[in-house]
Amino acid sequence: MRKVVCEKEDIDPGDMKSDSLGIIPIVVCRTKDGEFYAFANRCLHQGAPLSEGALRGDNKRTTVHGNYEYIKEGEILRCPWHGLEYDVKNGGCMLADPEQKLRNFEVTIEENNVVVYK
Repeated sequence: MRKVVCEKEDIDPGDMKSDSLGIIPIVVCRTKDGEFYAFANRCLHQGAPLSEGALRGDNKRTTVHGNYEYIKEGEILRCPWHGLEYDVKNGGCMLADPEQKLRNFEVTIEENNVVVYK
């Protein structure tokens, strides 16, 4: 199954768009580096629509006491209901259980269109 979701320019870096692939609700994310990723649009915890959440970054403690650096800008998909976070590069649940992963779909760019495959 194949679906043209939108044109490439319709999703800015650091943004996302919801759609469906047949009967499966999906969310297409575009990272700050311009790459596209697609997942089932349901949080693994209680099924919240991830497209209503946010693409953001995270704070990481540095080696200097009390200092943090902001990392993964636009690569963390945060659930709107309970804040569960997923790494859009691999679909893994960041802190709760990195082995738990969102169902992902192949994304290609064809003639400037964002195309998702099942």
